[in-house]
Amino acid sequence: MVVMLVYVHVKPECVEDFKAASIENAKNSLQEPGVVRFDVIQERDDPTRFVLIEVYRTPEDHPKHRETAHYLAWRDTVADMMAEPRSATHYIPC
Repeated sequence: MVVMLVYVHVKPECVEDFKAASIENAKNSLQEPGVVRFDVIQERDDPTRFVLIEVYRTPEDHPKHRETAHYLAWRDTVADMMAEPRSATHYIPC
């Protein structure tokens, strides 16, 4: 398994649209056979900051996710909503 935490800082005026687009992407991602978990969480003290928690069955499943229509639509939809480029950290469960 592979766990990815994707950190996103969104422009204040885009928070609700980003949240809606990301939740839709997460719902669709959960239908992928290689996706174990896909959560969207928002920071309590700074609502412009989000973390996407993505858990994949194998390291090969993440690149497959990035080829799906719903991911590409999400990526294009939220690109201008971000206050800075998103970043990600990869983990392995212990």
